[in-house]
Amino acid sequence: MIDSAKEKMTVTTRAEHFDTAYIYAISAVAALGGLLFGYDWVVIGGAKPFYEKFFHLTDPSQQGWAMSCALVGCLVGALISGSLSDRLGRKPLLIAAGLVFTISSIGTGLAPSFGAFVPWRILGGFAIGMASSLSPMYIAEVAPAQHRGKLVSLNQLTIVIGILLAQIVNWLIAKPVPPDATALEILQSWNGQVGWRWMFGVTAIPSVLFFVSMFLLPESPRWLANNGAHERAQRVLSRIGGESYGAQALRDIEATLEDANAKRAELRTLFDRPMLKVLSLGVVLAVLQQWCGINVIFNYAEEVFYAAGYNVSDILFNIVVTGAVNLVFTFVAIGLVDRYGRRVLMLIGSAGLAIIYTCLGALYYTHSRGVHMLVLVVAAIGCYAMSLAPVIWVVISEIFPNRIRGAAMSIAITALWVASFILTYTFPIFNHSLGAAKTFWIYAAICAAGFFFIKARLPETKGKTLEQIEVLWN
Repeated sequence: MIDSAKEKMTVTTRAEHFDTAYIYAISAVAALGGLLFGYDWVVIGGAKPFYEKFFHLTDPSQQGWAMSCALVGCLVGALISGSLSDRLGRKPLLIAAGLVFTISSIGTGLAPSFGAFVPWRILGGFAIGMASSLSPMYIAEVAPAQHRGKLVSLNQLTIVIGILLAQIVNWLIAKPVPPDATALEILQSWNGQVGWRWMFGVTAIPSVLFFVSMFLLPESPRWLANNGAHERAQRVLSRIGGESYGAQALRDIEATLEDANAKRAELRTLFDRPMLKVLSLGVVLAVLQQWCGINVIFNYAEEVFYAAGYNVSDILFNIVVTGAVNLVFTFVAIGLVDRYGRRVLMLIGSAGLAIIYTCLGALYYTHSRGVHMLVLVVAAIGCYAMSLAPVIWVVISEIFPNRIRGAAMSIAITALWVASFILTYTFPIFNHSLGAAKTFWIYAAICAAGFFFIKARLPETKGKTLEQIEVLWN
């Protein structure tokens, strides 16, 4: 029966008349959620030296909470997005995320105290949690199999563009700071009083664009089919690849939903033996993407580069350099993910990061300073950007069955944000108590463990429809 299902599902992979412009247009609009995710997530790294002075944050636990409090919102947003999107649709939730992004960015920029700053950051995190789950899932559900890796990677590309945009905006907004400036001088400067507020507030511009643009997108055809709107689903699929593709794709989707009434996305279905296997795979990969440690370079760039001998002005420029490298190597991933596959890129990435972190830790251990530290940081970002960063989003958006995709992705993305919270909150504590060298060695060990997990557990999914991937787990 499994072989028969595979044979029936090969037709959709041979369609020759895809409306590429339409597919890329709707995927790009959905991926704007990733841009907001990237900008809002990283803008705080450039604002950090200034809002800490403004709010008088000196304790490492306070600093860690300021950086990680948004993750509380991320957890809630990711956790509820699955069940809500399964019930209401992907599109309405993405529209809501755009609205919340707009409101929270303005509120954060106007926060008069640390007590007000934290709730606005948590609300922004709520939007990040929704967008991080829904944008790649929506794209995966509209994308043809042979283009899905590239299209879902657009989400990571926009995340990277958002990161780079935040880094550039921070660099342009921040006025030069003398290397010998005191904490009081930084506090009383334009950066310390006004500049950091603009860094957060600028997020409202792309947020409004995302909010308005989402109204123009169709609903996910797989969500429509899963909720009985078969004619609407076929219209969307036909718009993507023509009448023949639309009819066959809908038959493939319906074949995986025949027993949906008996297994209707109930929570216990996720923990059936076949589903538990794929759910655990998605959760571990989501955690690995965070615990590989690269986000500390973005969120704590000030400490990383300061330990390598750079002053504040140099640090802001170096952050822009890392963002540019992140962008370039994301394009490399987009070009390779559907050609060489997900598994190979992830093995290369986890092994490469383990080696780079080992070297970086050794140089911190010997108190080495200089441009070679920047080179290693850039190498780590490039390695991550062409492997774990985009490819894990691709994998967790495609491995879950249609009937439980929303709920399963919600659990995986929630695990991702739990891991991110732990990473972000603990880095200043580890860095203070263990030092940079041992901290990076811990991340090296995690990446090495990830290499062996991927080698043992992850099958190759390139070129397969979502329905063909579903058959793999039966």
